[in-house]
Amino acid sequence: MAVIQELPMNENLELSQDMNRERPENGNGVDGDMLLTEHFRLSEFTRSGVAIRLGIDNKASAAVAENLRQLCIHVLEPLRRRFGVLRITSGYRCKKLNRAVGGTARSRHLTGNAADLHISSVEVGDKMFDFALQNLDFDELLFEHNKNRGTRWLHVSYMPNGRNRRRAVRRYFV
Repeated sequence: MAVIQELPMNENLELSQDMNRERPENGNGVDGDMLLTEHFRLSEFTRSGVAIRLGIDNKASAAVAENLRQLCIHVLEPLRRRFGVLRITSGYRCKKLNRAVGGTARSRHLTGNAADLHISSVEVGDKMFDFALQNLDFDELLFEHNKNRGTRWLHVSYMPNGRNRRRAVRRYFV
């Protein structure tokens, strides 16, 4: 039986100092390995197989990193506490990457306000959807399904300005 060691909660001061670290290799954006919250790193939101395959530089700015941090605090950390480890399948997307994956021109992924989460089954997705709907503040909560590929994911977005629409769609087919 594996024992999982719980890590101590990081102080906000440490997180904000970490966010100000510049990328050492070129100075553009913030450190990709930066800790956003206790359980999430920036690299989880910027990593993309499509970006790697097409040679797209998907680095996040400090403003995008802050939006992602707010998404983590208000939506993803509570989901993680309730359901365990979450796998981010799509987070921040630069414009070029967003076009390459067929994202909309007004996608919340472009500003770091959205993430897509891997869902292992419809049952788990429904439970996560219900928990978020009943307990969390969010802008969008979409349990998305791609019938052609048989894939499903939970799209969540959060706007830190307090203007969250709470748009929720349980069966969103793409």
